[in-house]
Amino acid sequence: MTTLTRGTDTLTRDALTVLQPGFVGTSAPDWLLRRIGEGLTSVGLFGRNITSSEQLAALTAQLRAERDDVLVAIDEEGGDVTRLEVRAGSSFPGNHALGAVDDADLTRAVARELGRRLAACGVNLNWAPSADVNSHPDNPVIGVRSFGADPTLVARHTAAYVEGLQSSGVAASTKHFPGHGDTAVDSHHAVPRIDVGLDVLRERELVPFRAAIAAGTKAVMSAHILLPALDADRPATLSPRILTGLLREELGFDGLIITDGMEMQAISATYGIERGTVLALAAGADAICVGGGLADEDTVLRLRDALVAAVRAGELPEERLADAAARVRDLASWTASAVREPGTPDPSIGLVAARRALTVTRSAEFSAPLTEAPYVAAFTPLANIAVGDETPWGVGAELARVLPGTETGSFTGDGAGGEALAAAGSRRIVAVVRDEHRHAWMAGALDALLAARPDTIVVEMGIPQAPARGPLHIATHGAARVCGLAAAEVIAGA
Repeated sequence: MTTLTRGTDTLTRDALTVLQPGFVGTSAPDWLLRRIGEGLTSVGLFGRNITSSEQLAALTAQLRAERDDVLVAIDEEGGDVTRLEVRAGSSFPGNHALGAVDDADLTRAVARELGRRLAACGVNLNWAPSADVNSHPDNPVIGVRSFGADPTLVARHTAAYVEGLQSSGVAASTKHFPGHGDTAVDSHHAVPRIDVGLDVLRERELVPFRAAIAAGTKAVMSAHILLPALDADRPATLSPRILTGLLREELGFDGLIITDGMEMQAISATYGIERGTVLALAAGADAICVGGGLADEDTVLRLRDALVAAVRAGELPEERLADAAARVRDLASWTASAVREPGTPDPSIGLVAARRALTVTRSAEFSAPLTEAPYVAAFTPLANIAVGDETPWGVGAELARVLPGTETGSFTGDGAGGEALAAAGSRRIVAVVRDEHRHAWMAGALDALLAARPDTIVVEMGIPQAPARGPLHIATHGAARVCGLAAAEVIAGA
């Protein structure tokens, strides 16, 4: 048994301090406010908690009435992953679009404006940017969330994003350390494994994280991935060799280490969230993100009690828990006193960036922009959990604004091409795909459309790895609403 040097109340408060839970509802439940009064220092927000900027500001004001330096975190990457605009689609293109433009000043400006909007709503910690190098073409969870496949490009844009976001007074949490880009498995479902040597990791995965640390990122989020070259037994989130040995000691990061969601199957189905939480703290994590799917008081109390019990049993050093809690409070203090750089809001920057990110390929057969309402055939893959299926995507809604009467249908799986042809009738077809290269059924559907209707316009809203085809092919490098708007402008000649 360990000898406790502090009182139980302090130990319990520290255990609450290191948790970043979510909750259900658009106002703060009584249990959450009560736990903030007892020491809870962070709260995570998701799409289910947000209906408007005004409602969000009222919610964060509720939280600050209990604790003025509370950390209010959100998963707002822009692009495909948005919580601020979960039901409308983001006003900002995501990382892949910014990487396609490759203008670090633009990335910095986009992140600054996104941070300004978060800060105006009372959000002060963003679980972004993704610093993953998307080196695996079949990656099911990163894709357009990455700036690209070149480590140096990803590094310069990660640094620019961190600088822009934090200039608005919102802390960045660079993720998913030490890099989730070379995986074909989604850690929401299972434990991904990256079988490369240390030399590859240092020359590829770690390059953007070094840049983020040099840029002053306030937090780093761990990944639930197994890297045998570093630790053959435990995923990064639970590995002392990775969180303490690599991130703290080798890379010199002294900020807050946050775990990815502990309810993800890579942890919860293998270790359980209570055991996983204890192991993560012992490995060097400072803040436990939980609440994407487990968002109730019982979860918070179970994790709090698991940490207290682990300290009492000698499984978790008391000083490690105290150090983690101190780092959480330090970041809370920074956000409460952060100086926001002066600057004029730029609400149009997202559209400017989305327009610049387009790659437009016209063949000799393309005669002129559309002037009559088309039929939009959206070939819809299964959404990954990080993106969710609440957020609309495509070009139909934006085309309908400039070409009234535009209709949209969604098609999936074998036979999708024939179904789309039947639904379109004689109308001109705009086919919208998302990562055509990853879905054989989608490529087949596009084959069928182009064979029967060679005048079909194609919009690729994922990674444009498949060859451009059709008389007009537009690669948007992301499926944000603003990317759809930029594509619609080209289609209609606006």
